[in-house]
Amino acid sequence: MDLSLYITAFVTLFVVIDPIGLTPIFIALTPGMNAAQRRHIGFRAICIAAVLLMLFGLAGEAILSAIGISISAFRVAGGMLLFLTALDMLFERRTERREGQGSAEPEAHDPSVFPLAMPLLAGPGALATMILLGGQDSGWLHLLLINLVMLAVLLIAMVLFHLSTPLARVLGRTGVMVVTRLLGMLLAALSVQFVFDGLKGSGLF
Repeated sequence: MDLSLYITAFVTLFVVIDPIGLTPIFIALTPGMNAAQRRHIGFRAICIAAVLLMLFGLAGEAILSAIGISISAFRVAGGMLLFLTALDMLFERRTERREGQGSAEPEAHDPSVFPLAMPLLAGPGALATMILLGGQDSGWLHLLLINLVMLAVLLIAMVLFHLSTPLARVLGRTGVMVVTRLLGMLLAALSVQFVFDGLKGSGLF
């Protein structure tokens, strides 16, 4: 078992899901709610996102095979998608879009399904990443560990949701922007590595 593979998987999912960047959005989606209500909303969103990500992690490659797409091609496409996500983070476009999604339905009673679970937690980038990571090895132990890594990232997100109010005060908008840009640089490098792996697997590189 290559431990570095799962460390990379954790970092990739952490950057893509971005629990730190989601924290102020979570606050915006739950205005006027008390701590217990926020915990309920956050827990439900995490559970729904976990089911979606697990489904794509376990069956994503089978779905690709059924429609005739190779995992190498999907690695290249997924790497490009993650690179675009990294650009959004570096130039703050993703934060602005998330804030727009968060304010799209300010009167919604329960934002746990939309937009929290989907597309903020289990967005296109995270779903594509689960397929890519699951396709790196066909063994059941690998799939189990990838899903445990994903659950660990979501657990961090849930903890941050619980600590959202004091954390937002400590970081401030500037702190969130700095962390988001640093994570964006890391994601850009990881996305390029996905493209290299896809080209290598296809025999073109």
